[in-house]
Amino acid sequence: MGIGLLLLLIIVAIVSLYSNPLEATEEASLSRVVQEINSDNVDLVEVNQNELLITLRDSGTKLTALKESATSVTETLVNLGVAEDRMSQLSLTINKPSGAGFWASTLLPILLPFLLLGGFLWFMMRGAQNASNQALGFGQTRSRPVEADQKKRTTFADVAGNQEAKNELLEIVEFLKHPKKFQKMGARIPKGVLLVGVPGTGKTLMARAVAGEADVPFFSISGSEFVEMFVGVGASRVRDLFKKVKQNAPAILFIDEMDAVGRHRGAGLGGGHDEREQTLNQILVEMDGFEQNEQTIVIAATNRPDVLDPALLRPGRFDRQVTLDLPDIKERAAILKIHSKLVPLRKQVDLRNTAERTPGFSGADLANLVNEAAILAARQNKHQVSQHHLEESIEKVLLGPEKRSRIFSQKEKDITAYHEAGHAIVAYHSPDTDPIRKISIVSRGHAGGYTLKLPEEDKHLHTRTGFFSELAVLMGGYTAELLKFKELTTGASNDLRQATKLARSIVTDYGMSELGPMTFGHKEEYVFLGKELHEARNYSESTASKIDEQISQLLTTAQKKAEQILIAHRDQLELISGTLIANETINQTQFKDLMTGHTSPAPTAARKASIKPDKAARPDTNKDNPVTDPSPSPAPA
Repeated sequence: MGIGLLLLLIIVAIVSLYSNPLEATEEASLSRVVQEINSDNVDLVEVNQNELLITLRDSGTKLTALKESATSVTETLVNLGVAEDRMSQLSLTINKPSGAGFWASTLLPILLPFLLLGGFLWFMMRGAQNASNQALGFGQTRSRPVEADQKKRTTFADVAGNQEAKNELLEIVEFLKHPKKFQKMGARIPKGVLLVGVPGTGKTLMARAVAGEADVPFFSISGSEFVEMFVGVGASRVRDLFKKVKQNAPAILFIDEMDAVGRHRGAGLGGGHDEREQTLNQILVEMDGFEQNEQTIVIAATNRPDVLDPALLRPGRFDRQVTLDLPDIKERAAILKIHSKLVPLRKQVDLRNTAERTPGFSGADLANLVNEAAILAARQNKHQVSQHHLEESIEKVLLGPEKRSRIFSQKEKDITAYHEAGHAIVAYHSPDTDPIRKISIVSRGHAGGYTLKLPEEDKHLHTRTGFFSELAVLMGGYTAELLKFKELTTGASNDLRQATKLARSIVTDYGMSELGPMTFGHKEEYVFLGKELHEARNYSESTASKIDEQISQLLTTAQKKAEQILIAHRDQLELISGTLIANETINQTQFKDLMTGHTSPAPTAARKASIKPDKAARPDTNKDNPVTDPSPSPAPA
């Protein structure tokens, strides 16, 4: 409409310029024109319809005058008194009217309203047509085959770890490339492969690697794209998607976040019709329904296989479930090497040492770790990433950035130092515990200080001795505060919470208490929500009382064990706490040297041995938990 109006204005301007010449003219009355003619001062008279253009002889001035439209120019002049002899001598020129100007001046005032109305109606009809097209295509999927870029494509060489999963998927790719090789042996191609793993283990990355390795069309879609607000849209999109995949067969279809549409049926709140269930029904029919399909493979990814419908997991639909585990030390080192290809590392960087310090990290965590190290080096205007940057990034990923701006009083600093020293001393003298990597009283995240304990190798099984030692370590900070200051603070609240949780697991989940080899309680989850709602008790009230007694007994025993260790090694407690107050941090090597006597005490170690607690200086809030120890609790066996 804007372009049409602009063109209309241009036409009007052209017509106006054409009808009104740019030459300078003077308007005059017909009586003056008659007077000039009678005085023989007119050289030429041009007639343009009702307009007269008179050129004077003496001065060359041009006059314009208007005549009546019903009479001719000669009749008008004679009636006004022009002499006949002057009329016969007059040079008179009649110009033929322009066709464009005539029609423009005649039709434009009539057609302009209709043109504007027609343009408005066309604009409205075009919008309605687009809306109609969108409504008709609402049940169609927008998924298209993924075109692999030879320069940017992902292959299995870019995926470290999970070798068994790669072998399973390579078999699928080979089956699509060379189907006759397997058909000769009577083998049937798997219809579905379900990738299962915790978030960050590389399920989507593995699917992209399949797309890079396969020479067949690869379709990718998310499970959330099937479910819309209108009934039947999800099922319609499933039919349309599988139709496109079958047209390009042999092909691979990847569905990310399968639990978005594949949850257990019949779990809707309040009953009634569920659009998600109809979408799932259509997926089940397409994968293994009445029509057989031997050239389409569905690869799905989820981190919640427990909520998927059993009909989806049966053979014939998802024939294989490939589990992607968290990487071990070797795999973490390989993943770090892949993610650091584009990062300039110093020659002294030991990725194996970084892998040892990151147990439980997923591939996504390790990628974030390398990125944080690169950002830290850039902020410090360094040209290469050093080992220090990687170690700092580990602590940042685990606990958050340092909060140097948070200022504690000297009293709170002393309490935090003894608290963390208590954890470290008990861990050093307890069996089956992880080595101390770092002790710090610099605030990070929600913690005012922390004692970082990390294993030297991955642990898949945990012993009863290790659990009891961990309880004592968790109680070490609590006990050190009580032993030194004869007072408790809110800083031990997180330690007590973790110790209580671990003690309950020892009793109810692992069967390591005096109640015998028995588990208690059953956690129920609501499949539709995917969250734990409550824990069903499968034991009596008297058993519940015994469980509480056992938990209390375990915590009391752990506290007594920590107290015995700290009393027996009081000199080490003073040494470590004094060094922390002076230097704020102690690394693994310094800690070993201090414990073995290879390092002289810190200058502040000779300060007063006892400080009377000051109630006014006590941290009396649990909002920020200033002296919480965030040492990770052991994973379930």
